[in-house]
Amino acid sequence: MDTVEKIVEDFASDIAMGPFSSGTRLRDMIRAIRACKTAAEERAVVRRECAEIRAAIGENQQEIRHRNMAKLMFIHMLGYPTHFGQMECLKLIAAAGYPEKRIGYLGLMLLLDERQEVLMLVTNSLKQDLNHSNQFIVGLALCALGNICSAEMARDLSPEVERLMRSRDVNTKKKAALCAIRIVRKVPDLAENFMGLASSLLKEKHHGILISAVQLCTELCKSSKDALEYLRKNCVEGLVRILRDVSNSSYAPEYDVAGISDPFLHIRVLKLMRILGQGDADCSEYMNDILAQVATKNESNKNAANAILYECVQTIMGIEATSGLRVLAINILGRFLSNRDNNIRYVALNMLMRAITVDTQAVQRHRTTILECVKDADASIRKRALELVFLLVNDTNVKPLTKELVDYLDSADPDFKEDLTAKICSIVEKFSQEKLWYLDQMFKVLSLAGNHVKDDVWHALVVVISNASELQGYSVRLLYMALQAFVDQGSLVRVAVWCIGEYGEMLVNNVGMLQGEEPITVTESDAVDAVQLALNRYSADVTTRAMCLVALLKLSSRFPSTSERIKQIVSQNKKNIVLELQQRSIEFSSIIQRHQSIRPSLLERMPALDEASYLLRRASATQATLAADKPTPAVTPGGLKLPNGVAKPATSPLVDLLDLSSDDVPAITTASTTTAPNDFLQDLLGIGGISSSPAAAPSSASTDILIDLLSIGSSPSQNGPPAADSTPAQVGAIVPEATDLLSSLSSSTSVSGTKSAPAVPQDMDLLDGLPSNTSVSGLVNHSSITAFKSATLKINFDFKKQPEKPHETTVHATFTNLTSSSYTDFVFQAAVPKFIQLRLDPASGNIVPASGNGSVTQGFSVTNNQHGQKPLAMRIRMSYKVNGEDRLEQGQVSNFPAGL
Repeated sequence: MDTVEKIVEDFASDIAMGPFSSGTRLRDMIRAIRACKTAAEERAVVRRECAEIRAAIGENQQEIRHRNMAKLMFIHMLGYPTHFGQMECLKLIAAAGYPEKRIGYLGLMLLLDERQEVLMLVTNSLKQDLNHSNQFIVGLALCALGNICSAEMARDLSPEVERLMRSRDVNTKKKAALCAIRIVRKVPDLAENFMGLASSLLKEKHHGILISAVQLCTELCKSSKDALEYLRKNCVEGLVRILRDVSNSSYAPEYDVAGISDPFLHIRVLKLMRILGQGDADCSEYMNDILAQVATKNESNKNAANAILYECVQTIMGIEATSGLRVLAINILGRFLSNRDNNIRYVALNMLMRAITVDTQAVQRHRTTILECVKDADASIRKRALELVFLLVNDTNVKPLTKELVDYLDSADPDFKEDLTAKICSIVEKFSQEKLWYLDQMFKVLSLAGNHVKDDVWHALVVVISNASELQGYSVRLLYMALQAFVDQGSLVRVAVWCIGEYGEMLVNNVGMLQGEEPITVTESDAVDAVQLALNRYSADVTTRAMCLVALLKLSSRFPSTSERIKQIVSQNKKNIVLELQQRSIEFSSIIQRHQSIRPSLLERMPALDEASYLLRRASATQATLAADKPTPAVTPGGLKLPNGVAKPATSPLVDLLDLSSDDVPAITTASTTTAPNDFLQDLLGIGGISSSPAAAPSSASTDILIDLLSIGSSPSQNGPPAADSTPAQVGAIVPEATDLLSSLSSSTSVSGTKSAPAVPQDMDLLDGLPSNTSVSGLVNHSSITAFKSATLKINFDFKKQPEKPHETTVHATFTNLTSSSYTDFVFQAAVPKFIQLRLDPASGNIVPASGNGSVTQGFSVTNNQHGQKPLAMRIRMSYKVNGEDRLEQGQVSNFPAGL
């Protein structure tokens, strides 16, 4: 602001020295404004001055017009409106003298822009001044035109600018070239008028003209393909000559910057070369030698030279350069990484991230230097270097790179640990070739930065451990030792507690020892101590405490001698203020104390988790919000190959299929894929909370049975949903449904969830006295139907309904292949009218085997909100591939049993 004020004051001073001077009132106004202590005082001074200027304009006082214009410009710079003085600019421009024109043009550029209609009135004055005999007045007109030129003015005044580009005066020629840039931007159609002139200007010797001509050529290339081709044929040789001359020129004080001859011209020429050489092998070949000369001649110990080198590298990577030249450019970036200037290192990392797609091997040579940047004190450099390292990882270098990153994890800045941990986990998951290496690296990360590991990462680790039966003993031993040393790492504690609960006997008996592994001595009491330590330490973490309680319950079955101690530990949470923990404590205490006969089968080791299914859920979790907020077909952006009921792209909107007899608008539903990755394992680990979604609530029959079995208060009423505080917790996923508890028992005795049960005393246990052949019922089966059948596919529906919820129906669909070729990428979709709610569950697979080799099943629930008034109606569509060829079948199900 002070610089602009000085310019205005200088203009006023120049005018004050003229014969029409009226003193230095501008300086008085500036002093008065600067002396104001409040904004109100400043506004008062400005209002007073504006009133005096309006009065002078109304009285047409020509002798002080220049001074008023200077004051208006200062007021405009303060942010106050000055539109009432715009016509005064035009009057000053129309004056004959140079001083008036100078302040008039300055006011024109400050107070007006190309959107002002008043600007049309100045076109004629500009044309006259462009043809003026005084080169300084011509320069004023060119400066104004280059700043505020509109499309109409560009068309009108383009011939004058072309003529002035042929002028003999250096300043006029330079300003005309700069003005031509504005004209080409506003009217690209005029680019062809300046192609020849721009090419001819490149033969000049004056650097000011050269840099203006290079900038004009750059603008022409951007605005017109014809201009680009013309300049490729006529300008490359001239640009190479300019770059060679300026690189080899002797010392010239007017162009020297820190010992470098005109770095600004260097950079402009290199940018234009990059545009001309991109995608053109001939031009690129012509540039190779001069680019190699520039890259090797400039030293990187000066900032101006670094700017030239960086632009040279960008040009080399942007054109069709030879492989040797690209290696040279990447080596320059490698030298930049060793520079002490953070800005230079940052731009080098940015450029290397782009260069890695061009020449990966050349970038790999600087891997050590890049890894050092990951440990830099500057946060922005660390993050950028980490992203570059992630791009450098491949199957051959994954182990050494991962080791370097894991070693740095211990000393990394706490703010950087989260990003570093996420990248390490991504690398390990993506490039792990053997499970042992994967487990070792993940255990190290959990030990050093377990508090920064996201839930979906350690969930995936649990899934891998459950599937690696030969490494389960090794894993539990390693996690037990890590737990002793790093008990403050939350994710490590959760994984360790889960493994101790599942594989505690392997820990105590040193089962599954690997070659070279040292045996450890752990007693049953030591295993319980480890879980108890975690339980006491994480008093505020409900999830960890819940997992600890589940682990203790399982250890009570694996180590019968510790049952009494475990019961005491578990019972301490019976009065916990957290309902989830209180309920678990009561239930688990009851199992330990009263149900020893069924405890071994109830607490068996968890079966191997479906790794593919979990990864599928994890991949689709990002689309959960979209599926919940908006009813759409079961479609997933990205084209993932997913099983039935999980999102997959559809070939056309499913709504086109709907031609139901009901007048209601059909509602299209998706599969129930809204479960986040942590929900998936929380269900398995028995730590999930109560779902707020009606569709996700457990059936009342299952709830009643488990409440009765575990002696938790009274049963819910017949018609009401289960109370929130009586929802049972699952026991380590060994009890996915209530009926699993008694799957081995059969009897004519029936525990029905459809009748109202009397209140059950707290100390009473309904399992006591139950014979071993007890059965469980509560669902009414309906006859099966063939919902769809063609020459290639058959679909059967089985129905189950709870008597107390007549409007809800659970459907079990079976898809049978009737051909000798298997179907891949099988997807089942359904649409129903608006009065029906449909919830699809994931299918058992997405490959339907050939006839006689099995089938695919899928469940879904249907809620008929107009039960008894309107029957069920449904349109279905099946898409799949046969030998890579897409197939699509669709139909309408109209034979639902009555009463649904």
